[in-house]
Amino acid sequence: MRVGVILAAGASSRMKRPKALVKDHGVSFLAQGVRHLWSACETVVVVLGANAASIQRAVEGEFERLVNEGRLMSDLTLAHHHGSDGLEARFIANTGWRSGMYGSVRLGLREAVGLKPESVILLPVDHPGVKPETVEILASAMHDALRAYRRAAPRGGFGYALVPRYGRRRGHPIALSPALAKAIAADAEAEDLSDAVRRNARLVGYLDVGDPGVLRNRNTPSD
Repeated sequence: MRVGVILAAGASSRMKRPKALVKDHGVSFLAQGVRHLWSACETVVVVLGANAASIQRAVEGEFERLVNEGRLMSDLTLAHHHGSDGLEARFIANTGWRSGMYGSVRLGLREAVGLKPESVILLPVDHPGVKPETVEILASAMHDALRAYRRAAPRGGFGYALVPRYGRRRGHPIALSPALAKAIAADAEAEDLSDAVRRNARLVGYLDVGDPGVLRNRNTPSD
């Protein structure tokens, strides 16, 4: 199985309201991100922090409405296509969210690794413009890479990260092998996610995509 992790724990001070609940084309950033990850992942771990309980209630209500309106049928069909019986989102709360995003990264990856995934795809909530096709391409490329490196993998697995690029600029989401996800989850010394990848990956690959959404970080109402 593939597991997605969406990071939505921050206070959204620049957005002036919970970023997870900001609407884009009538759907919240968080619901949109979960749906995009569902395009390739059987389960999505949602890491909340500030206003966790109210955001979870709001998004669960939003998904209930989407189900009642029949708007998740295409998501479910795609899930069946990649071997899943259904769609799952698991909400967890980072009580230490004030310490920064890296704590949420580690918490989300610990939860994901416990599900014994084939790979993990990590997405910040402020990238709602990422196309589902981009997530699918990343997941497929990671699958092929891990299959190719399986024989060369050391004991404990192959620490590999795959990063999308648009116009030679790196973006999100990033795909992680299980071994690298586990190493990052255990690395309390890294400064942030980029530092953790540098410290723990045996190899980092870059995948050029035709999706400018991988670069668009929406932090303020005008972004």
